[in-house]
Parts: sequence; structure tokens; C-alpha cells
Amino acid sequence: MAKPKLLSLITALLLSGILSLILFFYINLGIQLFIFWILVFSVSFIINLVFFELIVYRKIKKIHSGIINQLDKDSPNAEGFQNGLDAIESLNKDLARWLRERKEEIARLKKLENYRKEFLGNVSHELKTPVFNIQGYILTLLDGGLEDKSINRNYLERAEKSVERMIGIIEDLETITQLEAGELQLDIEKFDVSVVAKEVVDSLEMKAREKKIKLIFGKYDEKPIWVSGDKFRLRQVFLNLIENSIKYGKENGETRLNFRDAGNNIIIEIADNGIGMEDQHLSRIFQRFYRIDKSRSREAGGTGLGLSIVEHIIAAHGQTINVLSTPGVGTVFSFPLKKE
Repeated sequence: MAKPKLLSLITALLLSGILSLILFFYINLGIQLFIFWILVFSVSFIINLVFFELIVYRKIKKIHSGIINQLDKDSPNAEGFQNGLDAIESLNKDLARWLRERKEEIARLKKLENYRKEFLGNVSHELKTPVFNIQGYILTLLDGGLEDKSINRNYLERAEKSVERMIGIIEDLETITQLEAGELQLDIEKFDVSVVAKEVVDSLEMKAREKKIKLIFGKYDEKPIWVSGDKFRLRQVFLNLIENSIKYGKENGETRLNFRDAGNNIIIEIADNGIGMEDQHLSRIFQRFYRIDKSRSREAGGTGLGLSIVEHIIAAHGQTINVLSTPGVGTVFSFPLKKE
């Protein structure tokens, strides 16, 4: 039985029962008492039904439908209400759900706002350095340095490096934005990952020699290591990780690349015996512009976006990158790729 009718029946029974008992004890009506009870019950039932159905429940339905519209049109409680189920309980559940979702939405918006502020602050800070450098070099040249052969070419080359740094930051930001928005389509193909790794190592050999760091391949049988992935993007991963190991490596140190067979995947490890990292930094190193030692990081160059790009590329391949590090001992980055 629908709730409005049930409430009306209970109320009518109580009211007619109480009045009938009072008349039974004080006035002896006989059969008229039964007629009186039926009359009171009927009138009371109709009045209560009209009150609950037309006034109370219609208002509750109106409130409930508004909440349902805010939640979703396919809420299972919406149909239950229309079928006459417990309206107040249904309203209470959906109201609690609505409040919970609003709290979660507010918390998410606050987090996004803080992220936006931090991101804008980081971008402006990263761009400010090369912009001010360029401004300083140009002003010096305009103030007479242009005719001074001892500094003019040097300052123009420095300004060019600052421009390249700005371009690098903008290109890396564009890459991350495309990866996060799903706009950057991966070109998945079968390729030999060991060949890509060797090409990257060869391109960084000069930088490694300047730091007296050896780039070493771990033991493997020299056979092709076929994997499935975006060759160009995974080259970026190798480039960022190996270049980082050189930047923050110790003089006379080494960076080692290992390939391990793990069933359906190939595990790739890039390990160094550099300065390492404290545990509190490991969960944040993939954040945009996060730097452990800001002064040293800027001296070493880079945009501060490399590891963030690495994480996004690996995630786009449906995999996860892991990092282990010990201060003064070194760091190991590892990630799997689907074997072909």
C-alpha cells in the first residue's frame, strides 16, 4: 500500500477508535456507535489522504525532483518515489548524496584553484629568468656594447640560449597539455627498444664525457628487443631520464641501462650512482616544475618539465614508472613496455 494511504488509514483508525471508546464509556449508543465509527473513520481517512497526498507529498515530490535533476536523471530513487515508495527516506538519501557530491566538488574546485595558482606562479617564474636575461643582454648591446667586439657576439649567443630555453619550456608545456587532454595521439608500432636506447646514449656521449660519466649497457644477448609503443615519444623518455642522470650524476660516475624480460613485458631500468634523493621528494618529482635543489637545477639547465612529460608518456602507454633512490648512493627509474 502506498505511504499516503497507509498514513491516512492509521490516522483514521486512531482518531475513530479514540472517539468511539470515549462514546462507548460515556454514552450507550448501541448499533449507532458502529455507524458513528464508520462515519468518523471514513471522513478522517479522506481528509488525511487529501492532506498527505495533495499537500505534504506533493511538496516533498517537488523538492525531491529538484534534487534528482541536480544529481542525474537516471537516479534509481526517482522512479521509486513515483511508485509511491518511502518518499521521506528517498528524499533523505538523495539529499545526503547531493550534499556529499557538492562537498567533493567544492574540495576538487579548491584543489584545482590552488593548482592553477601554483602552476601560473611556476610558469611565470620559469619564464622570468630567460626574459630578464634577454632584456639585460639587449640593453647592454643598445647602450654601446653592440660596437664592442669583445662582448657583442658573446651577449647575442647568451640571448639566443635564453630564447632556446623559453622555446623549450613552451614546447614542453604544449606536450604535457596535449597528453593530459588526450589530444596527442600515440603512433604505436613494433620496434627494437635497444636500438632507440643506443641512439639516445650516442647523442648524449659528449655531455657524459664532460662530466666524466660512463654510459653503460647492462648484460643482454645483443638480440633485438621488440616492444610495442610510440617510438618517438619513448625516445623522449630515454632522453630525459639519461640526461637527468648525467646532470645530477657524480664525476667519474656511471649510468647503466638494463633490459629485463618479465613475461608479457620488458622492464627497462636506468640506474645511476649519482647524488640520489630523499624519500620526501620521490612522490613529487613528477610534478611540473618541481625541483629538489632549485639553484643547482637551473644551473644544470632544463625546463623542470622533463619528468612530468616522462610520466605522462608512460601513462599514455598504459604503464607506470617507478623510482627508487638513496641519497649519496644513486637513483633507479624503471618502467615496463609491452613485449612484441
